[in-house]
Amino acid sequence: MSEEVEVSAPRTRNRWGEGDRLRGEILDAASRLLSELGGEDGLTIRGVARAVGIAPASIYQHFTDRSALVEGLLDYEFSRLRAEMEAAEASEDPDDVVGRVRALVHAYCQFAMDNPGHYRLMTAVGATRSSIEARPTASLPGVVDLLSAGFARCDAAGHPLRVPADRAGVIAFVGAHGRVALFHNSPRRATADTVLPFVDELVSLVFA
Repeated sequence: MSEEVEVSAPRTRNRWGEGDRLRGEILDAASRLLSELGGEDGLTIRGVARAVGIAPASIYQHFTDRSALVEGLLDYEFSRLRAEMEAAEASEDPDDVVGRVRALVHAYCQFAMDNPGHYRLMTAVGATRSSIEARPTASLPGVVDLLSAGFARCDAAGHPLRVPADRAGVIAFVGAHGRVALFHNSPRRATADTVLPFVDELVSLVFA
């Protein structure tokens, strides 16, 4: 799909001090375009500006160039992924620690299968952008840390693991990512329901 996206209605101008709102609208529009385009190659400052209903110069007040916009979009998408994972975990019985870690992995796979364009950007660029020292929560290492913390709670609650919790988190992530990537690269249409039985079996193998 072309990045030439028409604006259906003029945008309401922000009042003084509402710059954060505009930044959010820019990232939201970039996220929608990324989904429609299927990848970041067609994502442009002009296309995002048109989708928001603003002049390209307005974007440069928040993002110095396209690379900065992509970086901001990565933070936005990783925060969205983490929020969905945490919400899924919170929906489970607090005492069901195994159910909670399965919910984390399920939410990860659901996001990845529902948002292939976003996911490709996050795993291609997000894997190399963060320093090991920083380990920000809005990053691939942050996702692994979230899974590792879930496995640590399982171990502490009397569900022993075959490997240390941090390794369990890596195993769950790598296995889930690999399964998702296979379906993304396959001509066969698939949904998260296709992936979940595999990741459930993978998680079960982590426990002693």
